[in-house]
Amino acid sequence: MSAGILSLATCFPERTITNDYFRERYPESVRLAEQGSVAKVWTPVDPSSRSARFDAEMAPFLADPFRGFRERRRLADDAPSRSIELGAIRRALGAAHLPIEEVDALICTSFLPDAHEVGNAAFLARDLGLQGPAWNLEATCSSALVGLQTACALVNAGEYRRIAYVASCCYSRVTPDSDTLAWANGDGAMAFIVGPAEEGGRPLSIALTHTGDTCGAMTIQLEVAAGVARERMVADKRASRVLRESAEGYLRRSVEAALCRAGVRLEDIRFFAFTTPTAWYARFCARALGIPLARTLTTHALYANVGPILTFTNLFHGAHRGLVAPGDLVLLYFIGNTSNAGAAVMRWGDVALGPISERELSASVTP
Repeated sequence: MSAGILSLATCFPERTITNDYFRERYPESVRLAEQGSVAKVWTPVDPSSRSARFDAEMAPFLADPFRGFRERRRLADDAPSRSIELGAIRRALGAAHLPIEEVDALICTSFLPDAHEVGNAAFLARDLGLQGPAWNLEATCSSALVGLQTACALVNAGEYRRIAYVASCCYSRVTPDSDTLAWANGDGAMAFIVGPAEEGGRPLSIALTHTGDTCGAMTIQLEVAAGVARERMVADKRASRVLRESAEGYLRRSVEAALCRAGVRLEDIRFFAFTTPTAWYARFCARALGIPLARTLTTHALYANVGPILTFTNLFHGAHRGLVAPGDLVLLYFIGNTSNAGAAVMRWGDVALGPISERELSASVTP
């Protein structure tokens, strides 16, 4: 029996930061952004741009200093990232009606881990009472796809029967509120359980390619202020051009490879779960692939950019909204800066879903 996803869950902090938060505390930054003088990533289109489809979808948002973002969830200053990771894993276990004793291993992606540790995996295993191994996996915003591939391969090889995978994004740790990059970034976590999946969500193919063209566009640098060292996300001056101009090539290559390996056509796919780091990314992907917008959705208005958990969060919302049913083909697309772009074709099954609030469900919309 092929391995697949048995359950899927998310966990977001309760604290919500709206655009008014920044308008009240950083009015000068907002004023300058409205004048177009402080944008760090999604800047006005260069006439020589080679990213026509991306630019066409981005253009309507350039007059908005927040580039279409409305809300983002934030961890409390003293809350560790593993608090939401634990929440996501426990919800995934609860949805599958599995005690931790029936999970053999744990794979964790923490961006960023707590207290400058090598990763949160061992801490989570300890707190959950897991008896098996636990290790960290890092592939920036493509990590969840690599995690799915790794977990399925290990289950199919007979090394483990069930594996829990969890990913978190804590951009608030590296984008202080005084930095306009913080306007687009949020915190959150998602988890899934992989095991023998007669009725679960089974990947039919996974295709990955490195994103070497984006190396250096966005980096994490160490800075010292008032005697305190902290990590900070920094956008290179060429980030906007590089990320725009490489987007369509990575998307097409990944999707075409995944479809080919699965032996299916684009029109066979019922639902598309794209990464949505911007308000227009799902529209761009749909436009580039030539698919109806009704076959995807976006959660950017509720969570903003939550990096490695974006695609599975959109899939989670789509499944809760009834946009995908057992037997349907689903296509997932991920892209990570300085990492990988990748796509997966999955045969959706009777995947158990963690809880979702009415507000969260209503905020996931067609792009």
